[in-house]
Amino acid sequence: IPQVLGLLVWALIADTTYHLHAAYGWVMFVSIFFWIVTVLFFVIYLLQLQLKFYVIPWPLVLMIFNAVATILYITAFVTCAAAVQPTSWRQWDYNRRAAASFFACLVMIAYGASTFFSFRAWKGLGSNAATSQVTDHA
Repeated sequence: IPQVLGLLVWALIADTTYHLHAAYGWVMFVSIFFWIVTVLFFVIYLLQLQLKFYVIPWPLVLMIFNAVATILYITAFVTCAAAVQPTSWRQWDYNRRAAASFFACLVMIAYGASTFFSFRAWKGLGSNAATSQVTDHA
């Protein structure tokens, strides 16, 4: 979900005159960077490359990545929402920037939920009683 929503933020801001406002440069950087890195992680897990690089603690890496993405998307959301001006000289710029702020908020929430679930996976809190019984006696 963060890939699709992040792509929407990127596309909506890119379709405005964002180069005239420095604040939108930060929003563009955050949305493009995390979209690319999230797609890379998706490909790594899709191709099961994490099994080949077993030395890397993948649950910890994902938790740190999701936490950093959440924090930076908070700043991007606040920046984008604060820079939206209802008295914009082009009405469609206002609409697209307001929509980008909304989707940036959704991406922030999605990365926050991913941080929570990756923290649980890193700590091993996702196991149930049946799997812990089997592994205890094996």
